[in-house]
Parts: sequence; structure tokens; C-alpha cells
Amino acid sequence: MDIKQIYQDDSSYPFAPKKYLADDAPKDLSAIGDIILKTYDLMCQLRDAGVTVIGGFHSPMERECLNILLRGKQPIVICPARNIEKMKIKGELRKPLEDARVLILSPFSEMESRITTERADRRNRFIAAMADAVFVAHAEPGGKTEQLCREIFAWDKPLYTTDSNANNNLLSMAVITITKGTVLEWMTANKPALNHLNDKTGQ
Repeated sequence: MDIKQIYQDDSSYPFAPKKYLADDAPKDLSAIGDIILKTYDLMCQLRDAGVTVIGGFHSPMERECLNILLRGKQPIVICPARNIEKMKIKGELRKPLEDARVLILSPFSEMESRITTERADRRNRFIAAMADAVFVAHAEPGGKTEQLCREIFAWDKPLYTTDSNANNNLLSMAVITITKGTVLEWMTANKPALNHLNDKTGQ
């Protein structure tokens, strides 16, 4: 397996170690695992291209993707799997919200104030419907994310995933392998909103 080095000045270096460890954060990281690294690289490319990204940003990987996107200037739409009437706004979102860079959007009623698996599924379907194109980092064979991918595919929307053996189930469905040449050229030409989904969205 290939080992990738990620240095502190790389745009794909995780936000959390520098935030919490400060000067004790490792100067470089060694990584094995192509899906997560390719997803982080994609978020950097989308950020730099100014592409609007829609997602739930709930799982640890998604939160790191959000941290990467927040370092840019492009719009971000965050869709929690619950009503937002009494939701606490995290500190890192306050300035982007004031600057109208971030929109927090919810399709849930006032009574739906708790996050559940069912609401997470409904949320994912909602943001997939809103997006002009969808990126799926990974989907377990036969799982709910794969089922959603089949529905998105039937909607005739562009659907992308990473080039990985772990995604053979998606690639067999003719899901497009994401590369800088294939997706960013299309996205920057059309300025769409990209929905970021993966099979670890949690609740």
C-alpha cells in the first residue's frame, strides 16, 4: 500500500490537531487509506474553485471536510437532521453566517428537534434532491447510501465517487470516478451546488 505524507502547510492537513494541540501538533502525518485522503483533496479543490457544497457535516470525516471548506470563501449549505429552532450555533460558524457565506437549512418541523436515523435518511435524500451534482465518498454494498445512489442515478443527476476498490459496487453502477479533470471542469463551468454524502454520515 502507498503511504502518503501530509505536512502542516498542506491544505489537506486536518484542522483538529492544530486547533487543540497547537505547537504540539505533528509537523507531518503518514496515512494509508485512499478514500478519506481523496475526499479531503476534493474538498480543497472545491473550496479553491468556489463551488457551493451542501451536506449534513455530521460525521467526523464530514466535520473535517467542513473545516477545510470554511477556510475558503465559497458558499456552504449545512443541513442538520433535525429542526433548527433551538440549535446551538458553533463558534466557527458565526462569522461565516454573518458574512452570508453559510446557510443552515432544515426541512424538519418544530416537533422534529432530535436527530434520528430516519431523519438523517430523509435529510440525505432532501439535499441530494437539491444538489446539481452528488459526491459519495463510499457506500456499503446493499446499504442505505447505495440505495440512495440508485435513486439519484434514476434522477439523471451527475453522481461521483472516488476511484477505490472499496467502491466497486458504485463503479459497477456507472457512477463517475471523480478526478480534477472530470468534475471540476464541469462544476466550475456550471457553478452548481454539490451534495457531499458518504456512508458514515451517522445521525
